[in-house]
Amino acid sequence: MRGMSKPILLLVDGSSYLYRAYHALPDLRGPAGVPTGAIHGMVAMMKRLREQVAAEHAVCVFDAKGPTFRDEWYPEYKAQRAPMPDALREQITPIHEVVKLLGWPVLEVPGIEADDAIGTLARVAAESGHAVVVSTGDKDLAQLVTSDTTLINTMNKAAAVPGSVAPWGGPAIDCEVLDPAAVSVKFGVPPERIIDYLTLMGDTVDNVPGVEKVGPKTAAKWIAEHGSLDGVIANAAAVKGVAGENLRKALDWLPMGRRLVTVKLDCDLNGFVPGWPQLDALALKPVDEAGLQDFYTRFGFKTWLKELAGAGAKTAAPASTGATSGDLFGDGSADASAPQLPAAVQERNYSTILDWPSFDAWLAKLQSASLAALDTETDSLDPMRARIVGISFCVKAGEAAYIPLRHEGPDAPTQLPLEEVLAKLKPWLEDAHAHKLGQNLKYDTHVLANHGIQLRGVQHDTMLESYVLEAHKTHGLGALGERHLGRAGLSYEDLCGKGVNQIPFAQVEVAKAAEYSSEDSDMCLQVHQQLWPQIEAEAGLLRVYRDIEMPTSALLARIESTGVLIDASRLQAQSHELGQRLLTLEQEAYDIAGQPFNMGSPKQIGEILFTKQGLPIVKKTATGAPSTDEEVLDKLALDYPLPAKILEYRSLAKLKSTYTDKLPLMINAQTGRVHTNYAQAVTVTGRLSSNEPNLQNIPIRTAEGRRVREAFVALPGHSIVSADYSQIELRIMAHISEDPGLLRAFGEGLDVHRATASEVFNTSVSEVTTEQRRYAKTINFGLIYGMGAFGLAQSLGIEQKAARDYIDLYFNRFAGVKHYMDNTKARAAELGYVETLFGRRIYLPEIKGGNGPRKAGAERQSINAPMQGTAADLIKLAMIAVQAALDEQGKLTRIVMQVHDELVFEVPDAELDWVKTEVPRLMAGVAALRVPLLAELGVGANWDEAH
Repeated sequence: MRGMSKPILLLVDGSSYLYRAYHALPDLRGPAGVPTGAIHGMVAMMKRLREQVAAEHAVCVFDAKGPTFRDEWYPEYKAQRAPMPDALREQITPIHEVVKLLGWPVLEVPGIEADDAIGTLARVAAESGHAVVVSTGDKDLAQLVTSDTTLINTMNKAAAVPGSVAPWGGPAIDCEVLDPAAVSVKFGVPPERIIDYLTLMGDTVDNVPGVEKVGPKTAAKWIAEHGSLDGVIANAAAVKGVAGENLRKALDWLPMGRRLVTVKLDCDLNGFVPGWPQLDALALKPVDEAGLQDFYTRFGFKTWLKELAGAGAKTAAPASTGATSGDLFGDGSADASAPQLPAAVQERNYSTILDWPSFDAWLAKLQSASLAALDTETDSLDPMRARIVGISFCVKAGEAAYIPLRHEGPDAPTQLPLEEVLAKLKPWLEDAHAHKLGQNLKYDTHVLANHGIQLRGVQHDTMLESYVLEAHKTHGLGALGERHLGRAGLSYEDLCGKGVNQIPFAQVEVAKAAEYSSEDSDMCLQVHQQLWPQIEAEAGLLRVYRDIEMPTSALLARIESTGVLIDASRLQAQSHELGQRLLTLEQEAYDIAGQPFNMGSPKQIGEILFTKQGLPIVKKTATGAPSTDEEVLDKLALDYPLPAKILEYRSLAKLKSTYTDKLPLMINAQTGRVHTNYAQAVTVTGRLSSNEPNLQNIPIRTAEGRRVREAFVALPGHSIVSADYSQIELRIMAHISEDPGLLRAFGEGLDVHRATASEVFNTSVSEVTTEQRRYAKTINFGLIYGMGAFGLAQSLGIEQKAARDYIDLYFNRFAGVKHYMDNTKARAAELGYVETLFGRRIYLPEIKGGNGPRKAGAERQSINAPMQGTAADLIKLAMIAVQAALDEQGKLTRIVMQVHDELVFEVPDAELDWVKTEVPRLMAGVAALRVPLLAELGVGANWDEAH
C-alpha cells in the first residue's frame, strides 16, 4: 500500500467511455435538436472521477482519426468494425470542448491508439515516481497493471469498505479496482500474462483472430499449465481435442496476434505533451465557469446551469445523492426536460434468513404477493446435477431476502436445514396460482426438480422478455440492469473469482452471497417492471411472448429432463473404426507426400503442398504464409489427391473427437441418457440452439456422420419417430409473397423444384431434366437466403453471367417473389427490423448504419429472416400443440429432441399408430397459410432409421 506522498496521474480512456456513454443513455437531444446523450454521460463521468480520485495530474486520451501502425502490420485490423454512428460523431467535438472546460488536459496522437498513449504515459509516470490510475472499461489495458499502476472501471459496481484505502493511496471507491492480485482473480492470469491470454482468445471487436473456440477459461488454463504463450506454443502437439487442433492451426498466426494486442509503452509524445517526458503540462486546471455556462446553455443542461448559478462550479462537483449506484454516467444532474433511464430503487432492504420466525414472515409475504421474483444459487452450472446452496426472493422493488442453506467454511453461520426449508416452500413453489418471476427460470425449474419440487405458476421470465423485445442484444441480468436500470449489479465473478482461482458458491461468505442473490431477485423484478409494459402494449410481441416463448421454455425443461437414450457401445465401436480409418488416411497422405508430416500442423501441411509439391497458392494468411484452411483445400481437392486426403482426415478426426468419443462421456450416470441444453435466447430469428452436447450440428452429409445418429435409440418396446416440416421456408415464402406460381405448385401438391424448373426453363413439368431440377432447387433455396449471382454461380459451378440470367428468368416467372424481396428490403431499411407472421421482430442494425458489405449482408438477412423466424415460431407452436395433446390424452410418448424443423419422439409401440396419425395433423394445424403445411414422419429403432 502506498503512502499519500506519491503524486497521482489519472489517465482516462476517453474513446472507451464515449462509446459507452452513447449506448448507455437514451437518445437525449438539446434545444436545437442535436444529440447530447454521449456529451451528458462524459460530463457526468469526468466530474465524478475528479471527485473520487484526488489526482494532481490527469489527461483524457482519445483515439485520433486515421490509420495506425497496426493497420500497416495487419490491413484487416478493425476492418469489421461498423463506422461510428452519425449521432455520436456529431458529439465528438463538443465532448473534447467540455472536457477541457472541466479542467482536463485532452490528448490525441495521430498514428497511435489511445491505448498506446495511455501505456506510454503510465510507464513514464511510474518511472518518475507517480502512482498511476487508469480509468477504462477495456480489458486489454489490464496488461499495464503493476504495483504502481491500477485500473478502475467505474461501469462495474463494487462495494467500498468504509475507511479502507485504494491501491494508489486515496480513499477506496465503489467500483471495480484492479491491482495485480485482482487481475489474477478476474482473468485467471497475472498482469504480465494478459498479453498471452489476449493472444490466445483473439479480439472479435478489433478483428484480431485468436485460437478458434478458445475463451477465457481455456486460455487461462493453458497459461497456467505451460507458463506462458511460448510454453503453450512449444507444447501445442500435446494439447488434445478440438481445442488442440485449433491451436495447431493458429500457430503461424499467434506471433502476429501477440504483436497486435500488445500495448506500446514507448510512443514518441513529443509535440503532443508539452515538455515531454516531463508531466507538468498534464496538471489539472480549475474549471472554466464562464465557458461551462455558455456550453450548458447551448446544449440545454439546465440542472448544471442551476448548479453553476447557485454554488459556482467546483473543481470537483460532489457526487449527487440522486445518482444511481454504480451508474457511470448518472450523477443526478440530468435535465428534467430530457428522457431518462428509469431510476433504480435506491433504498434496499435485504434480509438474510437464519431463523424460523424470519422465514415464516417471508413465507407469508410470498403467499400474499401478486408476483414474486426468485433466484436459486447452486453448486453447478449443469442443471441436471445442480443442487441448491441458497435461494432468494423479492416481492417489491428494493425488498428481498436470501435463505442460505448449504454455505460452508469456518465462518459460515448456522443455517436452516435445507430439506425442512424446501418442504415448507414446496406448496407455494408448486402452486400454479402463486405467480412467479425469474431470470432464465428454465434453469431454476431443473434445480428445484432435482429436489423433488415441480415449479408451477411461472408468469414471467426477464430473459425472455428482453429476447422478445430486443433479440439482437444480450440478455444476461447484468446487461439488462445496465440497460434498463442504469446499474449492472454484482457479478458471479465478483464473488467467486475467475479461472483457476474460482471458488464454489458454497464457500462464498453468507453476507456477500445474500447481497448478490437478493440483488439479483430485486433487479429481476425491477427489470420486469420496465419491460413488461412494452410487451403488453404491442399485440404481436405479446403473442410471441405469451403464446410461444413462455410455453416453449416450460416444455424445453421437460424435453431436457427427459433426455435421449444413447447406445454407448455402438459409439465406441464407431470410434474404433474411425480411429483405424484415420490411421489409414494418415499413411495414404504420407505416401502421396513422400514423407511423414503432422496432419494437424498448418505450417507443415503448407510446406508439403506448396513448397514440396508446388501446388498453386489460393490465398495467404495475415502473416503472408500460404493458407491451408478448408476453403483452400476444397478448391485444391478438385485437382489434387493430397488436399482431398487431408480434408477427409480433418472431417473424420472432428467427428471422432466431438461425437463418437465425447457423447458416451456425457451420459448421465443416474438416467443413462444425454441431456442437452436448449438455449432459447441466442439467435435473432427465434431458432433454438443446443449445447453440451450440440445435437443440432451432427453431420448428416457423410455416411460416417449419419451413422452417429444410429446411436440415438429408444427403450425396448419403443421406437424413435422423427417428424419435420417439408420445405417449410419455401412454403412460407409462397404464403408471404403470394406468388401465383408458388401458390399453385404447393396447392396442387407438385414437386416445387420441378415446377420451378418448368417455369424457368419454359418446358413442361414432365420434360424437366434432373440437371434442370437441381438448378431450380439451388435457385429456390439460394434466393430464400438472399443469394446473388456470385453465390449462385459458385453453388452451380457456372459463370456469373449465366447465374444472373437464371435469376432474371426466375424473377420474370415469379414476379411475386421479386416484389416481396424489394418491399421487404425497403421496409427493413425504414424500420430497422423485419417481422415474422406471428409478430416476432428481428432487428438488423447494419441495414441502416452499416458499411457497404455489412449493409448488403443485412439486406440479404432481411429477405430470409421472416421465413426462418416464422419457421422457428411454427416448430415451437407445433411442440406446444403436440405436448398438450399428449398430456390431455395421458400418452407416454415423449419429445426427446428438437433439431431445427424436426421433432424427435420416443414412442411406446402401443402408441405408434396414434402418433403416426395425430402428430402430422397437429403440426399441420398450428397455422393457416395460403398453402398447406405438410409434416413428414419417419419411424425406426434409432434416429438414423427414422429418416
